[in-house]
Amino acid sequence: MTSTQADFAATLVDEWALAGVRHAVVAPGSRSSPLAVALLAEPRIEVHVRLDERSAGFFALGCALGEGAPVVVVTSSGTAAAELHPAVVEADLAGVPLIVCTADRPPELLGVGAPQAIDQQRIFGSSVRLYSEPGVPDEVTRGTWRSFASRLVAEASGTASAPGPVHANLAFREPLGGERGSATPRRAPQSSSPWHVRLGERGPSAAAVEVLLGIVGERRGVIIAGGTPTPSSGGAFAPSGGGTPTPSSDAPRSYELELRSAVLELADLLGWPVLADPRAWPRIDDLCVVSAVDGIVRSAAARVQLAPEVVLHIGAPHASKVLAAWSKTLADSGTRHILVEPYGRFVDPERIVDTVIAADPVRLARTVSARLREDAPSAPSAPSAPSAPSAASRRRYLSAWRAAEQAAQDAIEGVLRARTQVSEPGVARALFSALPDESTLVVSSSMPVRDVEWFSAARPGAPRVVANRGANGIDGVTSTVLGVAATRREGDPPVVGLLGDLAFLHDVSALVWGAAEHRPDAILVVVDNAGGGIFNFLPYATSLDEASFERGFGTPQACDPGHVALAFGCQVTVVEAAVDLARALDGALAEGGLQVILVRTERRANVALHEELHAAIATAVDASSDASSTD
Repeated sequence: MTSTQADFAATLVDEWALAGVRHAVVAPGSRSSPLAVALLAEPRIEVHVRLDERSAGFFALGCALGEGAPVVVVTSSGTAAAELHPAVVEADLAGVPLIVCTADRPPELLGVGAPQAIDQQRIFGSSVRLYSEPGVPDEVTRGTWRSFASRLVAEASGTASAPGPVHANLAFREPLGGERGSATPRRAPQSSSPWHVRLGERGPSAAAVEVLLGIVGERRGVIIAGGTPTPSSGGAFAPSGGGTPTPSSDAPRSYELELRSAVLELADLLGWPVLADPRAWPRIDDLCVVSAVDGIVRSAAARVQLAPEVVLHIGAPHASKVLAAWSKTLADSGTRHILVEPYGRFVDPERIVDTVIAADPVRLARTVSARLREDAPSAPSAPSAPSAPSAASRRRYLSAWRAAEQAAQDAIEGVLRARTQVSEPGVARALFSALPDESTLVVSSSMPVRDVEWFSAARPGAPRVVANRGANGIDGVTSTVLGVAATRREGDPPVVGLLGDLAFLHDVSALVWGAAEHRPDAILVVVDNAGGGIFNFLPYATSLDEASFERGFGTPQACDPGHVALAFGCQVTVVEAAVDLARALDGALAEGGLQVILVRTERRANVALHEELHAAIATAVDASSDASSTD
């Protein structure tokens, strides 16, 4: 007869598999062994064993970003549980579904100096959607185990609230045997459905549609499209609209493509530009898509001539502070700002939004588009009709944005083409351009995410861009890249990471790999500028003496990232000339495995290049504004 604890663990794992969980990340430990044994014995769930708990948390986060479904992460007790906190915070703010399972000591070992026994109750605070502590499994609670497991998946997936992490603090008592338990019965012997199925709809209310139609009217406006929530199987963002989970690595991409299609249709009907952040918004070459908005609104002429009457915000804000400042100036002058947020959260750091619409942006955009088509006249308006000048004006407005976009892209290309040495903006632009169609590019939340946002150009087959922009930290970037890559199926497009030397070294434990583990194929493009390049853009880079700045902020490291990568068994290619990046990328893609492309740059020269690019864009856009006229 197996132990009650083993049966409990087997029941949880079976229920998770029924509910659509396909990946679990386990950090080795004794106290968590009942759950680890059950997961390792379950063929429907792919288990990844990671040595370092912090890396395990971000690896699980990457799996959830790639899979579009909740991922289980398991640790032992004590500080092992605390190591998950950074990944839990990121998952909370970014809306990524994680089922965090921390093993714990039984009550009699708490508060008496037992080893690896800390206070784990609500250790992650308000960052989790649900905290549950079921106690040491016993026969009295056996009938509740499936409901408990199923609810963890439902709460992480997000129907009542946004997707995010849940925390199960699971106490196990010795003896901790290595036997596999027997799962408790399902609702029906051959049932393949989870114990609970929670359905949720985020369709727009009739009132919300009328309000939005009344605001957009015949005004000229822009759509600021930022990073979007990760769709989770069966949740409010699933393309199927909810129901029994059908996990697939295509789920995030499918939702993003639906969102892009719906928003571009609405933009076309309105004659509005879409200021497109590449994160979770593939930058395709479309007449409505504007990529270089950070540079465009640095132009004094553009800030005036391209000022909209309405701004429709969809998704998280861009990284650009210049765009944020312009948006704030618009609000101060009376421009309406509407935020579409599926769960009605106030994602509004500038405090400029006057109307928040709680609805799935896909469904809202499609509903409003349908109404606009219904309300459009069946025949062209006569020249004297009041709607005709407005429609023509909005088209001229969109054309002015297109002219500014073209001027900005030409300026970026001109400045970068004149440089033979590799540069950080050049790497971001070239990498975005050269990646195979439908690839995934994971970028670090320091300068890489900004360089991709500011300097990449729209293209057919644009890569999906992922970044840990919930908490905006640089921890766990390599682990996130490898977690996303672990969800790839054979024949899927590649996964590439773009990060700096400090982010790479910060997460070096991600490269520690068990001999029995499969390390997924991925490419890490590491920009080595000998320290924290983003600090060189801040005031104390010039106000402090050089020695103090370098020690406290620049922080160049003694170890060489290339040598570190080689020591962990990675293939390393060093790129020095701009023209060699595409060749190195092709070679890494052909070789497979975990490849590192090392790009060496200089921080001060990087600041000078950014200033040159911004000035060139503003000058070019000023000239295009002089050549255009808008109402």
